[in-house]
Amino acid sequence: MDKQRQKELKEQYKETKAYLGVVQITNQVNGKIYIVAVRNVKNIWFRLRMQLDMGSHANLDMQADWKNYSEDAFIYEVLEEKEQNAQMDLKWETKVLEKKWLGLLEPYGDKGYNKPPK
Repeated sequence: MDKQRQKELKEQYKETKAYLGVVQITNQVNGKIYIVAVRNVKNIWFRLRMQLDMGSHANLDMQADWKNYSEDAFIYEVLEEKEQNAQMDLKWETKVLEKKWLGLLEPYGDKGYNKPPK
């Protein structure tokens, strides 16, 4: 790839808007949900699927169901997203969003894969 094309691609990347947000993964077989806030909703489904396919996802219950039911049993959706800006504290913003949705949906025990708050 020539230097001009690299420069164009870098500029396109810089101009692409990034969104932080909250995503939900739903197991259609048992109805359990997994809620996670992320700094980039654009590529998180790819990363989560890769972890689950490789058997390396940190959530062992969801990992076991992924293995038993396959990817086809799961649905991915974005619940909320916010455009990032330079003034944002991304870590704080994602924690606030995640806390909000965990409180609303309570995806614990039979309802979900998340661990209940302490």
